[in-house]
Amino acid sequence: MKMKTLLALLIVGALCQFAPQISRAQDIDSIAPVVVKTMPEAGTKNVPPGECEIKITFSKEMADGSWNWASAWKDSDPESLGKPHYEADHKTCVMKVKLEPGKTYGYWINSQNFYNFKDAQGHPAIPYLLVFKTKSQ
Repeated sequence: MKMKTLLALLIVGALCQFAPQISRAQDIDSIAPVVVKTMPEAGTKNVPPGECEIKITFSKEMADGSWNWASAWKDSDPESLGKPHYEADHKTCVMKVKLEPGKTYGYWINSQNFYNFKDAQGHPAIPYLLVFKTKSQ
């Protein structure tokens, strides 16, 4: 009998703990933004070297001036040619860069340590690793 009572208390306790999350309705505004598209596409191995724009498109409108393009490893980020900005849709962040031939580049779009890509409500975007390689000349 004591075992059944203990088990029942554990179940009730678990339900009380998780019921608010289960019963609370979710909507797009309350969920963190995610990367839905990148240019170049993640994993691409033949990006032309030279000046280009890297574009990150999110699932939601983002807060302007809120970003951090963090290098994925030492010297994995290309030379920046200006300040990043959002396009008119407020979902696509653009950074102009100079790419060297035959090099692998990597950016963390948010990470455990950096989370400045935020939506208009202040929710940090889910971390995303963008890695691509340029063509050799």
